[in-house]
Amino acid sequence: MKRIRIFISSVQSEFAQERAMLGQYIRQDALLGKFFETFLFKDVPANEASPLQVYLSEVEMSDIYLGLYGNRYGYEDSEGVSPTEREYDRAAELHKTRLIFIKSIDEEHRHPKESALIQKVERDIVRKTFVDAEGLRTSVYASLVRYLEEKEYIRWQPFDAAFDTNATLADLDEDKMHDFIVTARRKRGFPLSEDSSAEKLLTHLSLMDERGRISNSAVLLFGKRPQRFFITSEVKCVQFFGNVVEKPLPAYQICRGTLFEMIDQATAFVMDRVDLAVGTRAEGNTASVPTKYELPPDAVKEAIVNAVAHRDYTSNGSVQVMLFRNRLEVWNPGQLPYGLTVNKLTVPHKSLHANPLIAAPLFWTGYVDKVGTGTEDIVNLCKAEGLKTPEYHQEEDFRVMIWRSDPGGNSVKSQQVDSTAFTKQSLSRDQVGTRLGLSWDQAEKLLLCTLQAAPAVELRQTMKMTNATKFKRNYIDPLLEMGVLAMTQPDSPTSPTQKYYLTELGKALLEKE
Repeated sequence: MKRIRIFISSVQSEFAQERAMLGQYIRQDALLGKFFETFLFKDVPANEASPLQVYLSEVEMSDIYLGLYGNRYGYEDSEGVSPTEREYDRAAELHKTRLIFIKSIDEEHRHPKESALIQKVERDIVRKTFVDAEGLRTSVYASLVRYLEEKEYIRWQPFDAAFDTNATLADLDEDKMHDFIVTARRKRGFPLSEDSSAEKLLTHLSLMDERGRISNSAVLLFGKRPQRFFITSEVKCVQFFGNVVEKPLPAYQICRGTLFEMIDQATAFVMDRVDLAVGTRAEGNTASVPTKYELPPDAVKEAIVNAVAHRDYTSNGSVQVMLFRNRLEVWNPGQLPYGLTVNKLTVPHKSLHANPLIAAPLFWTGYVDKVGTGTEDIVNLCKAEGLKTPEYHQEEDFRVMIWRSDPGGNSVKSQQVDSTAFTKQSLSRDQVGTRLGLSWDQAEKLLLCTLQAAPAVELRQTMKMTNATKFKRNYIDPLLEMGVLAMTQPDSPTSPTQKYYLTELGKALLEKE
C-alpha cells in the first residue's frame, strides 16, 4: 500500500524542534508509521531549485498539509507574503487535507500578518491549539488517527458494521431477503411487512447506510456469493474414525453460502453422522416413530451458531466442525471479549457480541433463542441427556467440546482411555511412532522429558512447536489415550498447573530392546 504523504509546514526557525520531533514520531510510531511518511526540508538533497519551489512542489505531491503556526510571520517575498502562507494557499487551492496547529503562548506578541493568516485559516477549517511539544504530539496523533478512520484505512466499527467491499444491492439475493422477512415475522413478530423493499429491510437492520453502502454483514447474511467477498467465511466440516486428527477421513465438507446456509449445512453434517435411536409407534403412542439423536440437535446447532456469529472475520482462519469418535469440537478464530472467561460461559453472564449486526438477524429468525444464554443452553441440554459436561477452551482459537456417548450407550466419562487396553507386550514402539506421525527416535525424545512430571509447554519446546493446540491434539492426547502418559491432575484436565508423566507402560516402551 502506498503510504500517505504529509507535508509539515513552517519555514521559520520558530518550530524547528517541533518539526523534527513530529517527523521522527510519525515515522517511528507503531500505527502511524505503517500509513504515513513525512516531508521535512532538511531531508531534501542539494539542488538548484529555490526553497519556495521545493516547498510548493512538495505540497502538490503530498496528501496532507500539516501547518504549525505561532507568533512569527517569517520571511516575506516581494509581494509581502511568507512561504508559509504560500504553502497554505496552494494546499487550499488543491483541496488538500489541511491540519493546522496553532501555538497559544504570548499571543499578544503575534505578528499582525500571522494573526491575519490564522484568521483566514479559521474561516476555512477547524484548527487546534497547543502549548508544548507533548500537547502538539497528542493533537497530531488524534488528528491523523481520525483521518485514517474517515478514509477507512483503519476501522473503528465492528467488522459487521464496516464497509470493506464495493458490494451493491445487485450482489444481494432478493429472494433470501424476502424469505428472511417471512421467517422473522413467523418466529419473532418482525415488524416489516412481507412486501418491504430490500432497501427498507437493510436500513431497518442497519445493514446499509444513508449513502447506500452495503455493510459486510449484509453480504454475509444475504449475498448471492458471500465467499467472493470474504473467502474465509466458510465452515469446514470433517469426520475422523478415532479420537485424534489422522487420516483417512470418512467425510469432509466445506460449507459455503450465507451464514444461515452454512449453519444449516454444518448442523446437518453432524446430525447425519451421529447415532440415531429409533423406537416404536407404541412407545410414542403416535402415528410417527419416535427417534432420539445421540447428541442433542439444539446443542449442536447452538455451538455452530455461536462459532459463526462470534468469529473474527478478519482472521484468515475459518470455523471448523470436527466430529471424533468420542466428541464433537467446534472451533472459531477469535478471542472471548475482555472480561469474559471460559468459566463464566457455563453460568449467567452478560452478552457481548463480536458482530452485533449479525447477531440480531440470527435472533429474528430463531437461530438464537435468547441473548447471552447459548453457552449455558449447550451445557444444560447435554446434561439432560446424561452426557459429560461440555467444555470451553480459549487458546489460539475458541473451542467448544461436546462429548458423545460411547458404543455401549453410556456417557463418555473421561478424556483418557484405560491404559489396560494396552500391555507391555501388545504396544510396540512402531505403534506409538505411527500414531504420533513420528520416528521412534523423535517419540523417544518426547517421552524422556516425562520421566519426571513436566508441563505441556516444556514438552512443546522440546519438540520445537509453537502451536499449543496442535501439539496437545497431535501428541499429548494420543499418548494419554494409549496410556503412555498420565496427568498429575486427571480430574482437572485443563488446569494451568497440569503436568504429564510417563506411566509404567511408557517406561516399559523405553526399556524395550
